[in-house]
Amino acid sequence: MNEQSSDLRETVRQRYAAAATTVTEGAAACCGSGPTAVEVDANFGSGLYDADERAGLPAEAVAASLGCGNPTAVAELRDGDRVLDLGSGGGIDVLLSARRVGPTGKAYGLDMTEEMLALALANAEKAGAGNVEFLKGSIEAIPLPANTIDVVISNCVINLSVDKPAVFAEMFRVLRPGGRIGISDVVADDALTSAQRAERGDYVGCIAGALSFAEYRAGLEAAGFTDVGITPTHAVADGMHSAIVRATKTATTATGPDAPAARSADGSCCGVSACCTPAEEAVDPAVGVDEAKSAAGCGCTS
Repeated sequence: MNEQSSDLRETVRQRYAAAATTVTEGAAACCGSGPTAVEVDANFGSGLYDADERAGLPAEAVAASLGCGNPTAVAELRDGDRVLDLGSGGGIDVLLSARRVGPTGKAYGLDMTEEMLALALANAEKAGAGNVEFLKGSIEAIPLPANTIDVVISNCVINLSVDKPAVFAEMFRVLRPGGRIGISDVVADDALTSAQRAERGDYVGCIAGALSFAEYRAGLEAAGFTDVGITPTHAVADGMHSAIVRATKTATTATGPDAPAARSADGSCCGVSACCTPAEEAVDPAVGVDEAKSAAGCGCTS
């Protein structure tokens, strides 16, 4: 990573650390006052979620919302899905995902900012969410095994990355064959140059670092994704849009010990639940994990 990229990443980290601190300190204020929401304009933040979605969430999770959309509304999450939120912030999308996938599913949140991770963990505890896990790391090097995630979501974070091809490659790696992405992000009109995008807003404001529609599509396809769709939802600046990004990792027919595991309708694969994760257990309690995989005739990737 060059010096300019390192500086940009640190600027982003500081911006979101400060946002988490604003919410945390607001929540700790005297006289029973609620958390202080991070200031954003109408194109960003918790107003993009329906009131019934916000209901029941910790106020701090709502106050820390900085995204440009609602990826959980478009990701078509199902019971038993394993979901990964890139740049999970205060945890609003992780908590909403956890509701949707139910107790047999799991929602992971990945963030590089200690302050946001601490806030997210506190929010998960307040929500009583037992099927969530927050991980520290960068979205360019996801700390999860290959072929273990059903859905990747993200809310206005990929535009902040200084190495977007690495993000796309990592999303593809961790997804199971047949897995999908449902992302909200800022995307620029194809006619806008990088300089023109920078004129419309800064990098940490989710504007200057945005890809164009063509660049986004090309980047996902280069990583191996198919069925790429990018649909603008609302304008965030002149020629800049919040957009829903969908794509699929095509299912494979490969076999053998190194082939990714197929997944059944009940959320199991290779005869085990939570396949290829530390929580995997044999579906049949009378047999062990290794015996179940052997009997199923397929090999999970660890």
